[in-house]
Amino acid sequence: MKTSLYIDHDSIVHRLHPTLKILGLFAAFWSIYWIDNPLALTPFIAVEVIAAAAIGAGENVYRFRWFLLLIVLPTMLTWMISFRRGTPIINLWFIKPSVLSILFGLGKGMKVAALILASVLFLSSTKVEELSVGLSHLGLPYRFGFTVTLAFRLVPLFIDSALTVVDAQRLRGYDFDAGGPMERIRRYVPVIIPVFMGALRKANNMAMALEARGFGRSNDPTSFIEYRMHTRDAEAFAVLFAMCTMAFILYWTGYGEIPGMRIHS
Repeated sequence: MKTSLYIDHDSIVHRLHPTLKILGLFAAFWSIYWIDNPLALTPFIAVEVIAAAAIGAGENVYRFRWFLLLIVLPTMLTWMISFRRGTPIINLWFIKPSVLSILFGLGKGMKVAALILASVLFLSSTKVEELSVGLSHLGLPYRFGFTVTLAFRLVPLFIDSALTVVDAQRLRGYDFDAGGPMERIRRYVPVIIPVFMGALRKANNMAMALEARGFGRSNDPTSFIEYRMHTRDAEAFAVLFAMCTMAFILYWTGYGEIPGMRIHS
């Protein structure tokens, strides 16, 4: 089972400077923040879908399909039911959706989906090492960047430990698929202790390896790979700036809002 979202693909996004990728993630979040209108959000989501196809991240988006459904659909339905504004088109006890509430809930769900897609695209095209370098180029301390990247490393570490323990128990004849849903969940409980013990052991080995390599002795450590700015990075920055500007103009002129109400995210 693949525990990392990074996809080794020779696309223009992969070749961008790590700092530009971080700014691109910020630009996506910034642009989506200002817009509530589902119609105005559609082009931004379309761009993300095209970008996913361009960098070969379709498999990662597919892996998150159930997560998207479980997060986006409840968000949409909750806002459609709880947001009481406009003339209800249906009056069923506490469910009184109006055109405004439906549009508002749809917009909120699309915003969540767009944010998740932006994060998946970033992780699909950015290595953990590049994230640390990009944060350092933004002026953040090296230790902060390393701490952030370490968090990304520990998640696959725990997943890998869990898969190893589960496979070992299956070899010993332990059936994780027997019984109903609740029984299957209970069968995974005994796996928790060896998973955490194995992960903590690996984390301790990682800490000793860092100390052996002199981590923390210098505030400005060198990097094995030198990342340099190119013309494509300047062009990408111009595109990101234009996207952020367009999103704010949509908000400022009211086209990014749902017609008939003045609601800011």
